[in-house]
Amino acid sequence: MAQVTFALLLILLLGAQLGAATFKICAFNIRSFGRAKAANQRVMGALVQILSRCDISAVQEVRDAKGSAIRILLWELNRYDSSHHYSHLESKRLGRGSYKEQNVFVYRTDVVSVTDWCQFGDKDAGDSQDFARGPFAARFHSPSTAIMDFVLLSHHTSPREAAHELDLLFGVCMELMQRWKTQDVMLLGDLNAAGAYIPASAWAGIRLRSHLAFHWLISDREDTTVSHRTCCAYDRIVAHGEELLNAIVPRSAKAFNFTQALGLSEEEALEVSDHYPVEVNLRLAPKAQREL
Repeated sequence: MAQVTFALLLILLLGAQLGAATFKICAFNIRSFGRAKAANQRVMGALVQILSRCDISAVQEVRDAKGSAIRILLWELNRYDSSHHYSHLESKRLGRGSYKEQNVFVYRTDVVSVTDWCQFGDKDAGDSQDFARGPFAARFHSPSTAIMDFVLLSHHTSPREAAHELDLLFGVCMELMQRWKTQDVMLLGDLNAAGAYIPASAWAGIRLRSHLAFHWLISDREDTTVSHRTCCAYDRIVAHGEELLNAIVPRSAKAFNFTQALGLSEEEALEVSDHYPVEVNLRLAPKAQREL
């Protein structure tokens, strides 16, 4: 037993050392994240362990009109990981009817900064009104990574309209590239891009998928769901731009199985979310690597 424990600790330490040489971006649909989850110590304990692994997290399905859940999450994160300082950038509360959600970027202010942001789905966003909930984009500057400036576009598609919204996201990416004069855009989040939500016949009509300049880093075979009864790649990371693609660590894009990593039962994990986060690593600039 002692030998097993020592081996596990060694694996964790080696993983931490390897992780320190990269910059991690993740997207996490924290199913109906609001005040009830923020008040659950076991859930919050798991969330801070998951999110503290990442330099930027695109947190989705935030459902709290008063905004207290995110404030509690940030307070817990900063208390748990005092080696960094975490802040956030939140979208508007969007949705049809009474159902509203927010996208929130949680990021380490000591290693990355927000230089601009853009909310789609408001009165100035043109055809993005076709989204059930408009996408949310932010431009980041990171002096320590192989690419210093890049755009993250966070979106949670409506399941019933997933194929239509995925195609619309092609236009959103094109608009962002023109607006911010950059080719380096990463789309990430719960795109419902699998299973019955995207019939096989629909893929050919989705420009985001058929256009060769967009690279889907999470494969169709990946399972991003917590339940043992499902096996679907709902959550995705899609990258565009030669400089961004060259900065990505090969084969680093994957789902993070926190059930296994945190030693949770399926029931305990489902209290946290029914989705696993998806993540990808960026290489550090040579100067930053030498300073480690």
